[in-house]
Amino acid sequence: MLRQLFIIMFTFCASMIGAGNLYNIYPVPHVQVTAQDRASFTNSVNVVAESSIDEVTVARAKQVLADHGLEAKVTGKAVAGASNLLLGVNGSNGVADQRIAAMNLDRSVFDSEKYDRHILSMTSEMGIAQVVILGENTDAVFCGLASLEQMLDNGTTNLSCVTIYDYADIKNRGIIEGYYGVPYSAEVTKDLFSFMARYKMNTYMYGAKSDPYHSRYWGDPYPTTITEDERRIGYLTQDMMRDINAVSHETKVNFIWAIHPGNAFANAEDPQVLDKIMAKFESMHQLGVRQFGVFVDDVGVPSDPAVMKLCADNLSELQNRIDERWNKAGAVATDTVKSLHYVPQLYAHGWVSDERAQEFYESLSTTPEKINIYITGRDVWSVPNNDDLARVSSWLGHDLSWWWNYPCNDQDPTKLFIMDTFSNFRDETHINNLSRIEKHLSGLNTLIINPMQQGELSKIALFSVADYSWNNAAFDNYDSWEAAIPAVVGKDYAKAFKKLAPYLRYYDDDALAYKINNYQASVKRGSPNSKALLKELHEVHDACQVIKSMAHSDYESDCLFYNDVRPWLLKLEAMTVQAIAYFEDNGELIIDFNSNPDFQFETLGGMGEHISLKVLTAEPSNNRLMPLLKEWLRNSSSIKKENQ
Repeated sequence: MLRQLFIIMFTFCASMIGAGNLYNIYPVPHVQVTAQDRASFTNSVNVVAESSIDEVTVARAKQVLADHGLEAKVTGKAVAGASNLLLGVNGSNGVADQRIAAMNLDRSVFDSEKYDRHILSMTSEMGIAQVVILGENTDAVFCGLASLEQMLDNGTTNLSCVTIYDYADIKNRGIIEGYYGVPYSAEVTKDLFSFMARYKMNTYMYGAKSDPYHSRYWGDPYPTTITEDERRIGYLTQDMMRDINAVSHETKVNFIWAIHPGNAFANAEDPQVLDKIMAKFESMHQLGVRQFGVFVDDVGVPSDPAVMKLCADNLSELQNRIDERWNKAGAVATDTVKSLHYVPQLYAHGWVSDERAQEFYESLSTTPEKINIYITGRDVWSVPNNDDLARVSSWLGHDLSWWWNYPCNDQDPTKLFIMDTFSNFRDETHINNLSRIEKHLSGLNTLIINPMQQGELSKIALFSVADYSWNNAAFDNYDSWEAAIPAVVGKDYAKAFKKLAPYLRYYDDDALAYKINNYQASVKRGSPNSKALLKELHEVHDACQVIKSMAHSDYESDCLFYNDVRPWLLKLEAMTVQAIAYFEDNGELIIDFNSNPDFQFETLGGMGEHISLKVLTAEPSNNRLMPLLKEWLRNSSSIKKENQ
């Protein structure tokens, strides 16, 4: 009882102390305790890793230091007169563990029933920075390095000393690439991995609906070569998949490759289905995959208890086969495979009555508890909430995983959802725009979002979801969005993109709507005044020029970001050029906003044998600015006819 009370008090203090954080770290840490001392790093930093710290974590430590101009020297013991970075595991009695003990730091964080628990402490020895990161395991230390990385963004000299007690509220955090559209390129996927590592995400499930080797040809191995046209619409080769997995291991992002056998998984007349799935898993394992998923979504919800039982039996047997193949005693650690992820036919329980939903999920309650079973809530587009979690978990008998269709735009492909979370809820057609974020989620082990077809732009929402899933209670909607902008585009582009974001969306910016209303009112009064509107248009146009320069950046992520935003950006730029010309030159409205290839992009619809390619036109500022331009076009055409 006393131990539980102590943990409760620690959690309460965490929420109180975290509110006044010294370092602007995201996801927001649970506790930062500030010391009076200040410290600077020596140019060479001595890195000491206990034996339980893996090579990937050591490599990450070296990268973090090198990115901030510091030389990392990996040695076996601390060095006097230099900065030391000690990495270790709680209870190991190693160098980092002993250092925390000598400092008499509170270890109750390791008693909490949370995830990736760790302590990061930076102290000063004669003004020289000393850092120790102690985690529950090497992966938790890896998360601690993400905090150190952001601390070093403030510089390497005269830093405030601090101790951070931190952990994740949700175990698995990240992305499910499960939208209908063009799958991400290998370059975008790898760039997302790096971004996810920086912001403490650890899960990427690949189930691209329009990847034929996920669905239509689910039993076939990936090809060794593809055409340029196939590359353009997201096909992947074996070498690309191998490269993706290599980067996933380097960033500690679990790349879960999912198969979509559809109704074959519940077909009693196909007794070889598990053999076929295991053969495909074997081929993917050879490419580096170490976790698998099975999707049977969007193929119809079974009502026959025998079919439900067959699905559950097949799922259990598949997990058993995986364990027998790769997880037996004595297996090489790097070859082992983590537990299955499963997306069932009934992932939105509101599709059927409670009685039928209960029957369905109780049929899955017989499967191994370690299998991650997904829901989207009552509806396909539900926001994660405790009511849905409590209801379904009571039927299933254990915690759930949540496939969150946010900020997915496969139902609104011409729109971008790049604003703060609550604004995106308002903008998305299918999300209840009154939805809010729960301060505490219970019974949830995984929270992964289904993003937009534009992977780089999806980082904005992903940043805030990472922030929320790490620390539910500390999530601040607007602060998180403001922090996301420089995190995604960098400080050089942040101001310009923050200006543009409300205009790249479909529903314009409220400030623009206000200025348009004022201008139109002045026209009706007979004294047109376009000064405020014209000033705003110039500012938006200038911001477009700044973001256009990302196309020529030396950083690949900038170029990838520009490629995603290009149709919306160029169309918005053209709209401002046309509007400015109207006010300043009374120029003719000549731009074709509907079929200009600069404003268009490709997308894929359907799954399996029903995939089709479409060309669509981006729709930025479509609610107010575009109607204004069309009005001017009509007026201009009328004047021309009158003069003919």
